[in-house]
Formats: sequence, structure tokens, C-alpha cells
Amino acid sequence: MGLTAGIVGLPNVGKSTLFNAITQAGAESANYPFCTIDPNVGIVEVPDERLNKLTQLVKPKKTVPTAFEFTDIAGIVKGASKGEGLGNKFLSHIRQVDAICQVVRCFADDEITHVAGKVDPISDIETINLELILADLETVDKRIDRVGKLAKQKDKDAAAEHEILVILKEAFEEGKMARSIEFTEEQLKLVKNLHLLTIKPMLYVANVGEDEVADPSGNEYVQKVHEFAKSDNAEVIVICAKIESEIAELDGEEKQMFLEELGIKESGLDQLIKAAYSLLGLATYFTAGEQEVRAWTFKKGMKAPQCAGIIHTDFERGFIRAETVSYEDLLAGGSMTAAREAGKVRLEGKEYVVQDGDVMHFRFNV
Repeated sequence: MGLTAGIVGLPNVGKSTLFNAITQAGAESANYPFCTIDPNVGIVEVPDERLNKLTQLVKPKKTVPTAFEFTDIAGIVKGASKGEGLGNKFLSHIRQVDAICQVVRCFADDEITHVAGKVDPISDIETINLELILADLETVDKRIDRVGKLAKQKDKDAAAEHEILVILKEAFEEGKMARSIEFTEEQLKLVKNLHLLTIKPMLYVANVGEDEVADPSGNEYVQKVHEFAKSDNAEVIVICAKIESEIAELDGEEKQMFLEELGIKESGLDQLIKAAYSLLGLATYFTAGEQEVRAWTFKKGMKAPQCAGIIHTDFERGFIRAETVSYEDLLAGGSMTAAREAGKVRLEGKEYVVQDGDVMHFRFNV
């Protein structure tokens, strides 16, 4: 289950520059609104030092990291939900993603046009969020009449959905996001079927200037974004899209030296992935053998059979047990044989809740 994220923002905030940097996909980026017309989709490997260490230990024929898919859509402007700019149709490209990364301009540069004529990150965020709300309101309005008619005919499922649609409609008309509403588990299942934009977790990406990325604490724009994010129950990461594009061209040691020179501990991509995993409650388990060492993304709380099913449905259907060792114990032992002799390898059953960093071998029979 690879992670998917949609990148949104006003025109000229650094969306496509960031997209280019983290995916090295070469999406068009220029200093005028609506440069991005068709959605750009890029897949980036998720960096994980544990995968590298396991590869050194096992020496497999190949190593397969887990992936992160980004979709970069056209810059959204005020009125997009009503067809302004390039219109609402581009929002449809991110209805299936797991999370939304909203790039917010937090730097001043007279040479880069701001669609509103001035740098004001909170106004920018409010513009984008309102367009997401209005797009969702349109979705709800289209469905509410049809479902309401079925509800009047004593259709229990329709009645349950209609109740939720009414709650959503009222919230949207008050300018609230769907994720701000408390739903029961059953209600949430129905809400997810609507593929609403405002139910998705939001990660604000504050794009700052080159001289501020190492220490953005003095940037008043960033401070305002942090304050806003608290009220929205969202996370914030600070990056410099321009620097990210330079980092993307470097390898290994060069990249590390460049980051150290700038006083940055990790790249914006690494920060973004970690924040997205945290936001979505995701973790990684590994499979390791002579043929391949591979990372697999799973949702925290998943049990062994469900995690086995990520590899193949047959693994879940015919699950018997999972031979499991933690990454730390395997690394300390130096080999699976040594870890087994030290009593660190366990046989886990159907009720085992998989932990981040587990190295697993599934036994199944179908």
C-alpha cells in the first residue's frame, strides 16, 4: 500500500518546483499562473536507512523500497470551485489520495509574481481551504436530493447516508472541514465513500527562502502558518523548494555534505515523508531473503494476516503464522540464524499486531 499525496496551493507558491525536486520528474515550472495544466504524477522511493542496512546484511539479488506517489495539480485560485482559473475539474485528480500537502508561500521575492499581489500565507490557506470546502459542498448537494428520495421510501441505508449528508452540508455552509466533524466508525465508512477533499489529513508545507531554511524561527509567515495549523489539527514542515531542487541533483555523500553546509539535518523530502507517515498512522515492515529485501507500508494497528495480504491476498487468506524478528534484534545478531539461536525470532499468530521495523516471513497455505 504505497502512500499517495496531492500537492495543492495557489499559483507560484513553489508547488511544481517542490514536485520536480522530490520526484525528479521534470514537471513544468514557470513564473506565471496555470503553468501546470495536466496533473503531474511522480513516484519517489521512500528513503529508509534500515532497508540499506538489511541489504548489507542479507546481500539479496535486489532491494525494493516502498513508494510515495505525488500528484501535482494546477494552482488553485479563488473561485476555482465555480470554474475560475482552470476550474474545479482539477480538484478531481486528488480525490483518491491519502493526504493533501498544501504548499504555502512564506518568502518575499519581487521577481516571483503572487496571484493576490502580496505575500499573505493565512489568506492563501483560507482561499485554498474554502475552495476545497465548496468543491465538497457541490459533491454533497448532487447526492443529497437523490438519497433523500430513497430515504423517504424507508430505505434504511439511504436514511443513514442522508443524515450524514445533511450534517456535512451544514458544516460546509459554515466553512468547516469534514475532518472537523466527529463521526462514529460506521458513519465514517459512509463519509469515506464520498471521497471528500476536506476529510483528508492536511500537511502544510511552508516554502521559505534559502537563507531561512536552517532556522525559520524568525520568519513571521511561518509562525502564522504554525498557529493556523494548530487550529486545523494539521502538521507543518518548513522547506525551501529551490534548495530541494539542488539537493535532488546530488548523491549520497555530496547530498549529506550540502545539507551540513546549510545547517539542515534532513532534506525536505525526508521531512515530508516522515510527517505524512505520522499524520496517516503508517509504519514499515520488511521481508528479507536471498531473492530480495523489501519494505512494505502498513497502517499501525494492522494484524499479521492483514499485513501479509499487502503482499498478496493469498497470503492473508491462507495465513498460518509469521516468523518475526525486530530490525534491531536482527541487526544485533548479524544474521537470521544468529538471531534465531539467540531466541529473538518469534512465531506470531493471527492476532499479532505488527510493529514498525518487524522483519517478517509469512507461512500460508491455500
